[in-house]
Amino acid sequence: MTDTPVRLLNLLSLLQTPREWPGSELAERLGVTTRTIRRDIERLRDLGYPVQATMGAVGGYRLAAGAAMPPLVLDDEEAVAIAVGLRAGAGHAVDGIEEASVRALAKLEQVLPSRLRHRVATLQAATVPLTWGDSGTVDPHTLTVMAAAATGNERLRFAYRTGDGTETQRLVEPHRLVSTGRRWYLVAFDIDRDDWRTFRVDRVSDPFATGARFTPRELPAADAAEFMSRSMARLQPTYRVVVTLHAPAEFVAARFPSQLGVPVPVGSDRCELDFTTADSLEWVAFRLALIDCEFSAREPAELVSHLAELGARISRAAAG
Repeated sequence: MTDTPVRLLNLLSLLQTPREWPGSELAERLGVTTRTIRRDIERLRDLGYPVQATMGAVGGYRLAAGAAMPPLVLDDEEAVAIAVGLRAGAGHAVDGIEEASVRALAKLEQVLPSRLRHRVATLQAATVPLTWGDSGTVDPHTLTVMAAAATGNERLRFAYRTGDGTETQRLVEPHRLVSTGRRWYLVAFDIDRDDWRTFRVDRVSDPFATGARFTPRELPAADAAEFMSRSMARLQPTYRVVVTLHAPAEFVAARFPSQLGVPVPVGSDRCELDFTTADSLEWVAFRLALIDCEFSAREPAELVSHLAELGARISRAAAG
């Protein structure tokens, strides 16, 4: 292998596997001498890759953790696996998946060869997701198109279905994507309405970047998350939920979404949740029931009534 750039990329790909490589094995893999391997290792170090070497009969080379993450070199199987994983997570707004994962997916899909993009799409089409609640699934392609347009300051056009089912066409200047754990939203400036808007991504179809660049406007909030919170507060009622749970705070925290509320200990075996939410009370009741411990709801009265009705209905079902 006489092409030095190609050889360096292949050497880097080998070193990025979690093992130590003897110089003789690297030389055999790449078809060069051990002296060439030593020179190539020095070239990688000059480029900022922290390659460590150990001496002795069982010594060799390995890539250590550095102060910054260097560019990764992925083979075909690794690239497909990462893309499928990111698409699956981003498409269903899993708790903990943030906008960063969508940006990573957009970057990865931009550089994937067409043959690998086809493999990713085929795997995704052959997979049937099991979803919970009323969260609504999101097409990962929609997310990546939006993320790329927001990052590139490019106007975006798409079809949008409003809450009452009305179909509209929108031209926007995308600002940021916001994940609430169950849903994705786009914060954008609506050109036709001359105002900032939020859009549920699961109601968006056929998005495409127009190619027209724009100068970012100043968002009337500290960040997109704050703007999103204000918008949700205006559109739907909010509730203050106060619940006492008969379990340690750590037990509850591991089983309850942190964006809803953080349990506060009130003893060694009890804790309290006190939070404000715009989520439906049905969803809140469902999440509380999943914690798998005894609890008593104090506020709001609507939640207490809903839990009583739900409990009675489940009891009747259990009775046959």
